[in-house]
Amino acid sequence: MAARKVIISCAVTGSIHTPTMSDYLPYTPEDIAAQAIEAAEAGAAILHLHARDPRDGRPSPDPDVFMQFLPRIRQACDAVVNITTGGSSAMTLDERLAAPLRASPEMCSLNMGSMNFGLFPAVERYTEWKFDWEPKLLENTRDTIFKNTFKDIEGILDKLGNGCGAKFEFECYDVGHLYTLAHFRDRGLVKAPLFVQFVLGVLGGIGPDPENLLHMKRIADKLFGDDYQFSVLGAGRHQMPLVTMGAIMGGHVRVGLEDSITLGRGRLAKSNAEQVTRIRDILESLSLEIATPDDARALLGLKGGDRVAF
Repeated sequence: MAARKVIISCAVTGSIHTPTMSDYLPYTPEDIAAQAIEAAEAGAAILHLHARDPRDGRPSPDPDVFMQFLPRIRQACDAVVNITTGGSSAMTLDERLAAPLRASPEMCSLNMGSMNFGLFPAVERYTEWKFDWEPKLLENTRDTIFKNTFKDIEGILDKLGNGCGAKFEFECYDVGHLYTLAHFRDRGLVKAPLFVQFVLGVLGGIGPDPENLLHMKRIADKLFGDDYQFSVLGAGRHQMPLVTMGAIMGGHVRVGLEDSITLGRGRLAKSNAEQVTRIRDILESLSLEIATPDDARALLGLKGGDRVAF
């Protein structure tokens, strides 16, 4: 019997952590490209990408910034490029969609509901900041809604799904998000195979408890049967334990400095590739095979890297 193939996704920089939190967090186009390529070489089949202002590291929706690193990544590796449609809660929907609409990637992330997305507790952990924008952005999440309405989701599915042929990483931060995804499936707006990302540990979403991961899996099985693939994302220190548990349960895994800046208690990860290598070692020790980019394309029904616009 052939070993099951596990897709490793790597979320390279995101919009949650800030430069003060880790010197290893990439924010220039050069560093984002370099770390993404290294992660692919270490075994990541999918690269989940955000952009940042190269001057100070703040989250950026600017498609011109994305285009400073997307072509470099494509030229250097065959990994599936997955561009965020989430950006950050401080961005408008039009800003969030500008880069993926220009790039027409194989895959985009898609958050399945509006929610509180609390980053403000991090303000208390630091007394000095590299840039003035960092504590302000984090504190603003105390009174900000991360907006993803039914209308927003419908528009993204139409513009990027129908318009660009992109498939989606459906980011589900709670059980209700699974039912929202089932609603769009029932309307025929999304089709199998679905790629469902269980997100645990974000303040405002479902907590990082093993019982919650089991519950998310049970409900997804009930709603989607054999028509979906799932992956697990654990925020912060919960990253490795939860994604390992997800792999044992039959799922795929997501790591990267967007989700956690550590490689263990009190130890900062020096690169995205370090986290990819760590989870790859764990998966292989469990006799699980690492999926190649082409394996991921086949499992998820992607259009192929030759049909992107960068």
